[in-house]
Amino acid sequence: MTTTSGPSARPGPSDPPPQATDPEDVEDTGTDGGDAADLCDQARDLAENGHLKRAAKLYRQAVAANPHPRVQARALLGLAVVQDQRGDLAAAREAARRALSTGDTRYAPRAAYHLALSLEQEDAHGEAARVWERLLGLGGAAYTAVARYGLAREAELRGEHTEAEEHWEAALELPPEDEPMSRLHATTVQDAARDLAGRLLDRGQAEAASAAVERGLAVGDDPGLRLLRAATYLERAITDVAAVADPGTDDERGRPEAGASGAAVELLAGLLALRGEPDGAARVWRAGLENRDGETAEEVRWRLRRSFAQPRGEDGEEVPEPWWEGYLEEAVATSSASALAGELFAVVTQMHALLAVPVVEGESRPAALRAAMEQALRTPGELVWGEDVHADFRRRLAEAMGEDVLPEGWPDGS
Repeated sequence: MTTTSGPSARPGPSDPPPQATDPEDVEDTGTDGGDAADLCDQARDLAENGHLKRAAKLYRQAVAANPHPRVQARALLGLAVVQDQRGDLAAAREAARRALSTGDTRYAPRAAYHLALSLEQEDAHGEAARVWERLLGLGGAAYTAVARYGLAREAELRGEHTEAEEHWEAALELPPEDEPMSRLHATTVQDAARDLAGRLLDRGQAEAASAAVERGLAVGDDPGLRLLRAATYLERAITDVAAVADPGTDDERGRPEAGASGAAVELLAGLLALRGEPDGAARVWRAGLENRDGETAEEVRWRLRRSFAQPRGEDGEEVPEPWWEGYLEEAVATSSASALAGELFAVVTQMHALLAVPVVEGESRPAALRAAMEQALRTPGELVWGEDVHADFRRRLAEAMGEDVLPEGWPDGS
């Protein structure tokens, strides 16, 4: 995925999986579950304060008390989460499976959610898909959306895109306007929309990605979805501008005028660079410069070079194109002007340091001063444009003296 086409697929909703310390776990469990419920409360407090081993022990005691089914399910879920936090994944999953098997309307869905995410993270996708399927029949609208999102991801992994589309559609389905929407449901819709839009952008389906983004934003504002919406605009702009930059027709009536073509080339190159494709941007510039229509090629060249400083002679007259213009053109076309500037500053700094040291130290020996100057002159030699620096000096000196007086290979071979 490009830098602007959205975030990579995530393993599940960003809303955290069920926690052992969920404050909603405090409830009236009746006389037959009171002791076990108290143990769960104590375990929750211990887990909140980082005492995971002690919390796990209390949750196990609560489970062993064989309490009211609701409290049993709560204790098993808490144990699953704490064991997961302790790194004992096998014990965590076993507890989650037992909590799921209770069928409790409150805690079984949360256990399924926790278990399926854990299985996904370990690449146990077959069992994860089965747990997501089971979750479909356990919870309300929120957990149905969670399950559909999980099943969509699993179908994508198997390459079953038709099935995945059905699950994506169901995951993004919103309740009627007069029905409240839980935080988990809203978060799941937004995460699913963000995930789906990113995948669609990777496939070049900007319109479908835009539709997914809007469904996520219908739930509430989200910076990630806004960024993805901007990415869909970028993709559509690239498509539109590319049609102008390269109309793909020999019909003179179908070709835009030179000004429009040049503007399209400049804009398309900029959009590709923004998308993180400097090589693509360079190809667009080069194609524009090589356009068989001379006016269009000249317009593109002007746009490529319009930010360049125009060198002037001593009397203000224009001078021949300097040797570095080609490097500037290449840097602009490949979006590497900052790299070229960095090279130049580094060379100037190094040359300055080589020349400054003998000045500061008051060096007066001609041989030492000459050695410092020769070392400074060699500084650009290893860079791609260094040879042209030396060639330009050789040319200027030869013009001034009437002949080439520098030895072969100067300055490295002198």
